[in-house]
Amino acid sequence: MSRPRPLPEELRLAPFRVSEALVLGATPKQLRSARLHAPFHGVRSSVAVDDLHARCRAYEPLMTADQWFSHATAARLWGIPLPARLRDDDRLHVSTRRREPQRVGVVGHRISARRDVRIHLGFPVSGPADAWCELAATRSPHGSTPSVDDLVIAGDRLIGWPSPLATLEEVDAAIARFSRSRGIRSIVAARTHLRQGSGSPRETVLRRTVAAAPHGFPEPECNGEIVLASRRTHGDLVFRRYRVLLEYDGDQHRTNARQWHRDVDRLNELAAAGWWVIRVHRGTHSHAWIDLLATALRRRGWSAGAE
Repeated sequence: MSRPRPLPEELRLAPFRVSEALVLGATPKQLRSARLHAPFHGVRSSVAVDDLHARCRAYEPLMTADQWFSHATAARLWGIPLPARLRDDDRLHVSTRRREPQRVGVVGHRISARRDVRIHLGFPVSGPADAWCELAATRSPHGSTPSVDDLVIAGDRLIGWPSPLATLEEVDAAIARFSRSRGIRSIVAARTHLRQGSGSPRETVLRRTVAAAPHGFPEPECNGEIVLASRRTHGDLVFRRYRVLLEYDGDQHRTNARQWHRDVDRLNELAAAGWWVIRVHRGTHSHAWIDLLATALRRRGWSAGAE
């Protein structure tokens, strides 16, 4: 039994269009091989297309010069956190100034207004601030759009710590570009709650819970720097005037021995320097740590309405 004839070498290196493969000498039988993946109609790939980057790469042969990845796809490529209903949606969002693409697995968007389009990870994509604005009108497969809280979490990543994706000026410029777009009310509402310096979605939720508490807590610094005798460190939420620190401990603080040892040394030094540290983990009920925070602040001289 003869071996199947291999594809031309250039077709084995990256996803390709079926029409181009035929021109290069591939046969219809070769292109129907079970060894090839068919991520989109008219595209074949020699390697599995099993993550977002691979799906974008597989769609790339179909893209025209005026198309770019946008909305939830762009947000994910930038590493902007999304609610699960968008994060788990495998469809690609593709924008264009002409007729929007209509393919299975693709959500097309026709854009007439000015947009910030950049090259990121080798792909043309909406800039970070534009991608954030686009999220407000991005529907999940079930038809829901992100809430204002979802947009705050995503927006805090834009201007977050230690590696922001955008400046506040860029965020505001994007909002101005989207002033006539769907979801603008949610975007504007979320913008009022964005704060620079957040290091994770959990820190944003922690900060938002502090702000919503009925106690009228003072607003903390996000990842404010603290200078200790032997090191410079940062606290998740720093109430500097009262030397109170609210920290979120993720699982890595428990499962990574080196991290745990560093945490112990750091916490001991913070205590020696007069800092009152309240630690919160995934299982801590908000009522419990809010009461601890109120106690700590009051004992350090704070009273509601004092600021």
